[in-house]
This record gives sequence, structure tokens and C-alpha cells, in this order.
Amino acid sequence: MASDCEPALNQAESRNPTLERYLGALREAKNDSEQFAALLLVTKAVKAGDIDAKTRRRIFDAVGFTFPNRLLTTKEAPDGCPDHVLRALGVALLACFCSDPELASHPQVLNKIPILSTFLTARGDPDDAARRSMIDDTYQCLTAVAGTPRGPRHLIAGGTVSALCQAYLGHGYGFDQALALLVGLLAAAETQCWKEAEPDLLAVLRGLSEDFQKAEDASKFELCQLLPLFLPPTTVPSECLRDLQAGLARILGSKLSSWQRNPALKLAARLAHACGSDWIPAGSSGSKFLALLVNLACVEVRLALEETGTEVKEDVVTACYALMELGIQECTRCEQSLLKEPQKVQLVSIMKEAIGAVIHYLQQVGPEKQKEPFVFASVRILGAWLAEETSSLRKEVCQLLPFLVRYAKTLYEEAEEANDLSQQVATLAISPTTPGPTWPGDALRLLLPGWCHLTVEDGPREILIKEGAPSLLCKYFLQQWELTSPGHDTSVLPDSVEIGLQTCCHIFLNLVVTAPGLIKRDACFTSLMNTLMTSLPSLVQQQGRLLLAANVATLGLLMARLLSTSPALQGTPASRGFFAAAILFLSQSHVARATPGSDQAVLALSPDYEGVWADLQELWFLGMQAFTGCVPLLPWLAPAALRSRWPQELLQLLGSVSPNSVKPEMVAAYQGVLVELARANRLCREAMRLQAGEETASHYRMAALEQCLSEP
Repeated sequence: MASDCEPALNQAESRNPTLERYLGALREAKNDSEQFAALLLVTKAVKAGDIDAKTRRRIFDAVGFTFPNRLLTTKEAPDGCPDHVLRALGVALLACFCSDPELASHPQVLNKIPILSTFLTARGDPDDAARRSMIDDTYQCLTAVAGTPRGPRHLIAGGTVSALCQAYLGHGYGFDQALALLVGLLAAAETQCWKEAEPDLLAVLRGLSEDFQKAEDASKFELCQLLPLFLPPTTVPSECLRDLQAGLARILGSKLSSWQRNPALKLAARLAHACGSDWIPAGSSGSKFLALLVNLACVEVRLALEETGTEVKEDVVTACYALMELGIQECTRCEQSLLKEPQKVQLVSIMKEAIGAVIHYLQQVGPEKQKEPFVFASVRILGAWLAEETSSLRKEVCQLLPFLVRYAKTLYEEAEEANDLSQQVATLAISPTTPGPTWPGDALRLLLPGWCHLTVEDGPREILIKEGAPSLLCKYFLQQWELTSPGHDTSVLPDSVEIGLQTCCHIFLNLVVTAPGLIKRDACFTSLMNTLMTSLPSLVQQQGRLLLAANVATLGLLMARLLSTSPALQGTPASRGFFAAAILFLSQSHVARATPGSDQAVLALSPDYEGVWADLQELWFLGMQAFTGCVPLLPWLAPAALRSRWPQELLQLLGSVSPNSVKPEMVAAYQGVLVELARANRLCREAMRLQAGEETASHYRMAALEQCLSEP
């Protein structure tokens, strides 16, 4: 081994004999003054030429950390020596050591991060060569640390982010290096950076946004690439949004090459993803700008996806998807939309062509590509379109449905990979960091709204049933329901989970009405019914979840009518608990409310129902109708309803309010339930008579109820 090393050592000595002489002097130094002088000579030799890793290690072995540590922290310099010279020497040595990745992550380097960070903002003569050299060496040290696996975390904890922001904003020597290092740290650890230095980062964003708005040269295109990294995970300051929109309007309104236009589209997509349309001003200029954005995005999508054989710039096209999604939202917004009706009509036509290109692309996707982020992004934009529009491109959509079911099933069965895909899509679409709110982590949730519309139509529904979509939806519903069950912290769940459950319920309601035979024969619906029965009793007691409870109750009641012969519905504890909870939901919707200046109260919505009645009323009426249908099919149900005192309390409520305050559709719904209960059970009839049922029926012109109660 010695014979192998000696030629290499001799070669290093012959390449830099001066350095070897200085290292010898350093090793033989007898005091601080001699060591300091030798270090100056070593540093000079190091900067005079390149050195390899082996020589760098020999310098470290000769110097170590002790003396550089003293140089960095000393407060007393020799006479005639500026104090920053000692620090500059210490930083130069650290910079030399940090060229070795192993030394860059050494604890003796990491604990210098706070000291090094202060050097970036220290005041001094801007023309002093030694000070400039120290700043360069400081950036070299910090950059080397940032390149180690845990380096960004140490830099953030050491206050480096704030120091870099201040150095950049000061526009002193090396400020461009500060910006480059900031970009790297934000790309590596965005959340931690914003947590530690939000005010300073916002100040940098304000400066960059202002520069972007004013830029007239090629720097504006470079800023397009930088700015997405500096958008905060929280609210973007309004003055920044104004500057960014103005700068983008000037860029995108000009004739550009693709390398100039694409970064601008990606910045606009990042803003759309983070802020929706809030960053676009109202009025004519804003509507024209939005129309321009969506137009450009659609053109880019068609150019990329319609021509076979061309390489797709997936990051650009995915950014265009985000802009198309913004266009879909604005075209379907009824109030305070940025777009006028003619603009909406024009954009829908343009987006239809782009969606046609997306469908064409997805038709070419083979099994080997199904886990690619760009495919996920393409399914996402198609899902956003189908959520609002299923009448156009119907033939193409129907042809694609088998693929969509298989794709959703594949990702559902590999849920962890699906969640990772959503993060990759966010990265692909916008910036090297995760932007804004997390994108939904499964393909099925993206497709639910569109499938809800399609299950109403005969052709698409038959395809979905044939491809096994109902069974997949049942499994998905049960899996998502587990996330909301007791033992899970529902406060941390995204709203999309509950919205997804509600949309599943709507799809199942469509199938109950349009394909009742499927509900009776497919075993997955028996499992679904069991879950609905066991879940509703606790759900109706939970604050803020009334809309989901309405969906579950109504779906369960409609399914119970179809599955009435199932053993699970023959008065089992689960079935009794479910119907008791359903009665609670149906019975608590309205109350008697006193009115000033009147002796009689009026029928009014109860406080819990008022805020959601617009979304709830259709489900409530459907639930009343379904409950009415269940009574003759389940002999135990009428006595159970009587024990709950619902028929008595309902008659009492009607008797305490003015008949004029009860709308005809309410009268019909109440009469339907009361009549079926009275017909099904003699004790129910007697209880209703004791509650002045015949008189109440006469007041409300409930002829069927009045006749039923008049019979023995």
C-alpha cells in the first residue's frame, strides 16, 4: 500500500511545492503569530491555484478547526490589522474545508452557520477586497452546507434565510449569490423557510414583483422562473398580485417565442392554483386578460396533444391545465364572474376543443404509462370539465369511460402511489415545490362529479355498470367512510373527503332510481347498506355534518325500500338504530316560531337547517317519500315510529302553527308519512286521534288522512 501512495504524494508535492513549504511552516509554528503568518501563506497558495481533495484533506489535517474557530470569534486583532482580516482568514479556511462534502456536514462547520450568516449583512467598505473575498467565501461555505442531505434544515435553523433575504434586499456585494442560495433553500424546504422567515421572504417577494412589473428587458423572463418559488403558502400580498398580473399582461399580450411564453404561463398557473381568480382585476381589462390566458392555454394543449410523434412539454401543458380549470370555474360562476356571457360562450367552445385533445391523448395511454404524473394531470382536467359539462363530446367520453374506470381502479388499489402522484402533478405543473393546497390524492375523487352526471344518462350508465364502476364506488365509499369514523380526527380531514362522500351518495341515489335491479343483485350494496345503518345514529348527532347526514339518511331509506326482504332489515338493532336516526333527521327540520303581533305561530326552519336548506331540501323531501314507502314493507317500523312519538309530535306541530304558513308540498309530505303509519298500525291510528288528528287533517285539507282516521 505504501508504494501506491508515495508516487501520488510526490506528484502532489511536485505540482504545488510552494503549498508544501507553507504547510511545513504551519506544522512547525511555535506560537499564534507564527501560525497566523503561515495560515496567511497557506490561504494565499490555496487561492492561487486548484487543489485536489487529497491536498485539501492534508491542509485540514495540518490546520484543524481550533485555530479557524478562534479567528472567527476573536475580538482583538493585532496592531495595524483590521478586525475583519482575521475573520476573512477563518472563513477562507472553512471554505476550503467545505469543498469536501464530509467536512461540509461536520458539526464544527454546522455550528458556525449563525456566525457566517451575520457576515452576509455586516456593514463595511463595499470596495474592500478582503471584505468581498470574505463574502464570497461565506457564500461558498453556506452553499456547500446546503448541498448536504440535512444542510438546508441546519441553515434554516441557523437564521440563514433571514440573512439571505436582507443581503439580497440590501443589493450589496454578492446579493445575486444570496438570491441563488435562497432559491435552493426554498426548493429544498419551502414550508420550513416560510415558517422561520415569513416577513423577510415577503419583503423579497415585494421587491421581485416590483422589478417584474417594471422590467423591460430579458430579465422579466428570468423573473418568471424565479417568482413561483417566492409565492407564500398563505396569502399573497395584494400589491404583489397587482404587480405580477400587470407584468404577465404585458408579456402574454406580446408576440413571443415558446421559451419566453412558457415561464409566463407557468407563473400564471401557479397564481391560479394559489389564488383562484382573486389576482385578476375586475372590469374589462381583467376579463380580457383571463380570456387571453385561457385561450393561450387551450392552444398550447391542442398543439401538444393533437400532433402524434411530438415531444410533449409536460410541465407546460400541466400548467395550461391549471389555467383551463380556472376558465371552467369562471365560466360556470353565476355571480361576480370576471367574464361576460359572450366571453363565456367563446371560451367554452375553445376549451371543448382542448378537452377533445385531452381525450385523444388519454385514448393512447397504455398500461405502462398509467402511473405517470402527466396522465394523472390529464385525468384531473377532464374530471373538472365533466363536473360541469357532459352533453358535449358525449361519444368521445363514452368511448373513454372503460379506460377511466380501469385507471381509477388501478390507483385506488395502490392508494399510496396515487397520493404520491398528486404531489408529483403539483410539482410538474407549477414549480419545484409543492404549491398551494394539496391536489386530491386519488383519481376517483376527480371523476366523481362527472360520473354523477353520467349515471343519469342511459348510455354512459350502462357502460359504467358494465365496467364495474358501482362496485368500485362502494369500496371507495367504505374506505373513505373509515376516515370519518370514531377514532379518527375528522378536524384534520380535507373538505374534499366529505364532499367526495356526498357525491358518492348522489351517484348511488341515481342508481337506486334508474337501476333498482342492480341494487338488489349486487352484494356490494348490501355491505353499503350495513355501513349506512351503523353510521347514521352517530352522524346525526355531530355538529356541522347535517348535509352528509341528509345524504346518508336519504340513500339508506331508498335502499331499504329495495332491500326490505334482507335479514338485516328485519328489526335488527342496526336497522332500528338507523330508522330512529332517520326519524330524528326528518323530524327536526321544522319548528313553530312565534310572530310579533300574531296569536298563532308559523312553521319555520329550525336553526340547524336554515343555513343548508337550499342544498338539503330536495334530500329531505326524497327522504320523507322513501320513509313513507318503507312503512308498509317493514311491519315493525310503524310501532317503532309510534314509540319515538314522531306522529304525535308532528300533529302537535301542525296544530300549533297557522295552516297558511305551511306550504302545500310540506302538507303533502307530512300527510304521506301520517297516512302510511295510520294504515299500517291500529295503535298509530288511536294515538293520532288522541292528538286531534282528524281535526288537524281537516284544517290542512288532508283528505286521505282524515278518511283513514275515521275508519275503525
